[in-house]
Amino acid sequence: MVLHSSFPDFVLFLYVHLSNADSSYDPKELAAIKDKMRVLFPESTDFEKKLYQTIREYNALDKSNLDEVLQRSAEHFKKEKPSKDIYDAFQDIIAADGKIEPTEAKALDTLRQIIG
Repeated sequence: MVLHSSFPDFVLFLYVHLSNADSSYDPKELAAIKDKMRVLFPESTDFEKKLYQTIREYNALDKSNLDEVLQRSAEHFKKEKPSKDIYDAFQDIIAADGKIEPTEAKALDTLRQIIG
């Protein structure tokens, strides 16, 4: 199951996934995501609206399907080569609140394995 029609939308979904890996959306992590969105989307984008739509989409997803969604989406977008900037953004987001929880580190490792 692929949920996203564009690679930037998929990357935003991954950002939200990482932010929620510790079962909360820390305001500092959300601020980091909004900052990273400026690289992914045109300046005319309503970043706040887009972020909260993605959070609602993520929250509504049956988490028992999450691994499948991530894997299939990664396969769907395999022609898009994630840049080092995206991996750096992953790290910045999970560290934005001043600590990296074990669940966040595990989610980051899983994403690195899935998307290469």
